[in-house]
Amino acid sequence: MKSAKTKDHATMAAKKSEKAVHSTGADSKSLDEVNGSVRVPKDANFWRTLIAYTGPGALVAVGYMDPGNWITSIAGGSQYKYALLSVILLSSLIAMLLQAMAARLGIVTGKDLAQLTRERTSKSMGIFLWIVTELAIIATDMAEIIGSGIALKLLFGFPLIVGILITTADVLLLLLLMKLGFRKIEAIVATLVAVILFVFMYEVIISQPNVPQMLKGYVPTTEIVSNSSMLYLALGIVGATVMPHNLYLGSSISQTRQVDRNDEKEVAKAVKFTTIDSNIQLSVAFVVNSLLLILGAALFFGTKGDLGRFVDLYNALGDSKIVGAIASPVLSMLFAVALLSSGQSSTITGTLSGQIIMEGFIRLRMPLWAQRLLTRLISVAPVLAFAIYYHGNEAKIESLLTLSQVFLSIALPFAMIPLVKFTSDAKLMGNFKNRLWVKWTAWVITAILIVLNVWLILQTLHLV
Repeated sequence: MKSAKTKDHATMAAKKSEKAVHSTGADSKSLDEVNGSVRVPKDANFWRTLIAYTGPGALVAVGYMDPGNWITSIAGGSQYKYALLSVILLSSLIAMLLQAMAARLGIVTGKDLAQLTRERTSKSMGIFLWIVTELAIIATDMAEIIGSGIALKLLFGFPLIVGILITTADVLLLLLLMKLGFRKIEAIVATLVAVILFVFMYEVIISQPNVPQMLKGYVPTTEIVSNSSMLYLALGIVGATVMPHNLYLGSSISQTRQVDRNDEKEVAKAVKFTTIDSNIQLSVAFVVNSLLLILGAALFFGTKGDLGRFVDLYNALGDSKIVGAIASPVLSMLFAVALLSSGQSSTITGTLSGQIIMEGFIRLRMPLWAQRLLTRLISVAPVLAFAIYYHGNEAKIESLLTLSQVFLSIALPFAMIPLVKFTSDAKLMGNFKNRLWVKWTAWVITAILIVLNVWLILQTLHLV
């Protein structure tokens, strides 16, 4: 009799446990269709292993050189020459730390940042965080959609509204690539990043920057803090660089490699090589952002032309009165090609981020094509509405970029605080928790970035 009761209690406990697991979504995988889909060699040498893990870093890195970064970086060079290169360097180092933490969180726990945040909050708080994060996705996509739409107009003469509608079809390309395998997505994005890198490397080389002054620009100066207008632009560069959706994306796509989480050595290897890949790709993003600022300094510093919009930059590169003898329609065309590459690569990863956030926070389950179309429509709707309302007026539409940075600034702490907290949790991370110096460095950086972004918001809204 006692044995039967014990058995009944055990059965009830098992059912409760199964129900609990189901209710928390612990049995679901992030990006389930590609989770663990890429095989990695077991006993290969360093380089073969690194190649197998190379890819996710490129998808994350494109978010750090999206069209939203272009205006701030080029404006930084055109207004203050090379002085703000130190801000780009610092922002890149911060990004490397945060993205390494995000990747480690996904590999060790088998869950992304959105899933873990939802599981450890109440239902109402989870809905609130989802709304804030969804706004961040929309804000991020605004820059990519606007950039792609303007690039299509510059290259092919499409009306801006038509260009924006074409970018909506990116989701169909993503569905096709998903069927071909996640490595195809990584290869496409890496190719687009290479196009951006080589275009700006070429344009910087022919602009003949002052190399000693350029190198000196990577050393921080007190003028950045004392000069209010320079500080404002510096905050804009930081705010445009460290974006919340990349932390969710990084924690998810780090799980695309097959890893046995019961084998600590294999997990450690995955963390090591994923971090190396992330740092390499973010170094490429650092180079691209540096090239943008250097180009702005070499070509536009001291000029009186208005360089506040993509079209202005496009026209300036072909105007000998502004950039001198090197002015050429080819430079303008290459600029538009790089802008299109940046917008397209960023929209692909933005759609993935939207899916990760929607599945993680509200556990939405629907056919992949419908889910991706929904996330794309949520992002494109505000831009399209503004484009129709302003009859395709580019100046008005590009003003959305400022608004998008405000949204990103607001959403940033809602991603950073959980990330630092989770990766510092010994119960969750085990031996892979943050080391003490990493933990406190991350908390200090988080606090500083929150303060800087609040200041940026107040500046943008003209409250200070």
